[in-house]
Amino acid sequence: MTTSLPPLLELPYLPPVSWMTLIWPHPVIRLEACEHFQKGSYRNRCHIAGPNGLQRLSIPLLKGKHQQTPIREVRIAYEEPWQQVHWRSIRAGYGNAPFFEYYADELAPFFEKRYLFLFDLNLELLHFLLKKMGWRGEIRFTDSYVQPAHDPLHEKTGAIDPADFRQLVSPKAPTPPDQFRPAPYPQVFSERHGFLADLSALDLLLCQGKQAVEIFELSH
Repeated sequence: MTTSLPPLLELPYLPPVSWMTLIWPHPVIRLEACEHFQKGSYRNRCHIAGPNGLQRLSIPLLKGKHQQTPIREVRIAYEEPWQQVHWRSIRAGYGNAPFFEYYADELAPFFEKRYLFLFDLNLELLHFLLKKMGWRGEIRFTDSYVQPAHDPLHEKTGAIDPADFRQLVSPKAPTPPDQFRPAPYPQVFSERHGFLADLSALDLLLCQGKQAVEIFELSH
């Protein structure tokens, strides 16, 4: 099915390469701003490379653990020093990456500022990644929620979005191969752990710089 609608996606924390590959060819994308928080997703977690292999980073939440919370109202918890942990993990994983020193000074403030809402942090990090990788498209936000096409509730509303990519990228299962085929690139610990597919796009940026666009093209 062809559609003129821009793709619709959720907003992850430091999105994986597969998510970035989905948006890359499009001049306009839509971000889901009217959903309720979903546990077990990339909305508050990401995967990076570390000295011991794949490392999972998760942002603790105050109310977001309850799936009835609107996504823009999900608040970040600061009882534990998760920002220091995440930044320390990024430095340990990418201190020797080719482009770490080039981007480190701009990255560090994201892990110092106390963002109130998860959505705001994720959006600013996304803008950072897109700018550094050279995407110059437009981001729009939904103003109402549309049930996913596979959800039986859509039969009641009659609302189906043919450009709905929200269910394609998940830490629970690989992105369908017709949408994403991981293209290997040099990683910091590849001689120790081999290629780790579909890490956060931060991995790709720090290892490849602006050449990341070539990986998106090869992976689509």
